This record gives sequence, structure tokens and C-alpha cells, in this order.
Amino acid sequence: QVQLVESGGGLVSVGDSLRLSCEASGRIFGLEAMGWFRQPPAKEREFVSAISWVAGNEYYANSVRGRFTISRDNGKNTLFLQMNSLKPEDTAVYYCAGLTTAANSGSFYYWRLYDYWGQGIQVTVSS
Repeated sequence: QVQLVESGGGLVSVGDSLRLSCEASGRIFGLEAMGWFRQPPAKEREFVSAISWVAGNEYYANSVRGRFTISRDNGKNTLFLQMNSLKPEDTAVYYCAGLTTAANSGSFYYWRLYDYWGQGIQVTVSS
């Protein structure tokens, strides 16, 4: 089992920055990748970013590429999402997730394939 706990959300203004953190505990060594997903109000959960846990390869949704940066600290078992130039459409509940089995990196984009989830954290960008 893997436990995930997000922190760092909040209310910000357009153009501001936020850094989300996700602390992982448990059987971390079994993870293939970790990712960030978000669910805007009344919408489906969507992919934001992912990182392969060992190699550190990064993957981004087109909507956040160039503004968001994913990173991880393997020594502290922590995942980060640096979010810059925030827009109102970034408003959502953000979830940290862990994936244990992936046929290839294409799997990283599909939330239904992830095995572990944090409780979610609200990010609100006010215009």
C-alpha cells in the first residue's frame, strides 16, 4: 500500500504561482510513476502531469506545458507541482496519484490506471 498526502493548495490571483506537494509513504519502491490530475467543477478528472519515478521523465498536458513543472525528491518520497502563471481555468481539485504497472509511458495519462490517490486539494485562481 502507498499513502499520499497533498499540501500547498489555496486561493490565488491570475498570474500567481503555487507549489503543490505530495508526500508518499508505504511501498514506494513499487511505483512506476506518479502523477497530478485535476477535476474542475462539474467536469471530468483530467491529466495534468506525470513523472516516471526512477528515470524522472516528465509528461505534461498541453494546457499546462510551459507553465507547470513536475519534480520529485526520491530521498524524501515527495512529489511536487510548481504552477506558474495561473489562470482561472486552472481552478480545480488537484490529486496526486501513484501508478504501479504501466505497459508504456502512454499509461501515465489515464487516471483510471492509477492505483493510489491522495485526498485532493483545492486550487482556486481568482480573476
